[in-house]
Amino acid sequence: MIDENIRALRQQRGITQAELARDLGITRAGVNAWEMGLSVPSTQYLAELARYFRVSTDFLLGLDNSATVSVAGLTQEDIRLVRRLIDHLIEKNKTAYQK
Repeated sequence: MIDENIRALRQQRGITQAELARDLGITRAGVNAWEMGLSVPSTQYLAELARYFRVSTDFLLGLDNSATVSVAGLTQEDIRLVRRLIDHLIEKNKTAYQK
């Protein structure tokens, strides 16, 4: 599960394994091993990955499927717009699944 989550988060950010490795100060082979499920990040890197992708460690580990969105630096109006967009997408997906 953690392997899939790391890969998905990296791809969502649009970066390569080499870029993630550079940003974390490890080798590309290390990131590849995580994504292939050959090894798992140490607790240090688990925390760093959570900070890097702005998700919880529980999300990375697959214990919680709810992601969080950081609103740091946004105005109250921006936060209201983000919330409205999220609510709209949730309703849209509910409707799509009912069909």
